[in-house]
Amino acid sequence: MHVNAVFFDMFDTLLLLESDKIFYAPSLRRLCEFLVEKGINVRFERFERVYFEVRDKAYSESSKSLEEPHFNVRVSKTLQRLGYNFDVNDPVVLGATKAFADEFMHYVSLDPDAIYVLRKMHHKYKLGLISNFAIPECGWKLLEKFGLKEFFEVVIISGEVNRRKPSREIFEKALNTLGVEASTAVFVGDMLDLDVIGPKSVGMKTVLIKRRPARENTCVKPDKVITRLRELLTAVENF
Repeated sequence: MHVNAVFFDMFDTLLLLESDKIFYAPSLRRLCEFLVEKGINVRFERFERVYFEVRDKAYSESSKSLEEPHFNVRVSKTLQRLGYNFDVNDPVVLGATKAFADEFMHYVSLDPDAIYVLRKMHHKYKLGLISNFAIPECGWKLLEKFGLKEFFEVVIISGEVNRRKPSREIFEKALNTLGVEASTAVFVGDMLDLDVIGPKSVGMKTVLIKRRPARENTCVKPDKVITRLRELLTAVENF
């Protein structure tokens, strides 16, 4: 196989994210504090409960379509459930999302191998990034913050295109943008259901970076498995 392009997942592949048990509560609390500053009288415990009801319902309803509405949508719907009529473009909603994102960024760090690997691959392959993230503006900020943006010819973040992995559409869009055939492309990610099933459905090869112990899934097999990002250089060369 001749490899023309390598696509990367963002979180827990190039950027390391602390678990949602660590980052979610403080990020959501900062969002709620912003709302209180804007005159919205709601206790954090109530806001948190309604927010997760709205979020979980949205993901349940989109489990087949794999739509990914912007984070602003869930903030707006949460506020509406609490009796406040703010649409998705209201400055209060935009500010609340930014407050969440600004706190969230404190829990993200750069994989120590990321820059080295991207520099090595940059002039040899076309590089792209495909990420599930409902706050695309924050995704772009993280790429800038850690010096990653310059390496990619295409960046697709689910909240910008209203589709999330493992949908075929998000991978096909990336391939079409780069003008490469799926059979000559490799996807690198850390999750079997998103980063192996998705790209394999369009004919891409896959490399799983194994960040944590996981149950074996006999139905889902990556083409190669690595345990640290630096191993990707040899893995791709051996396709």
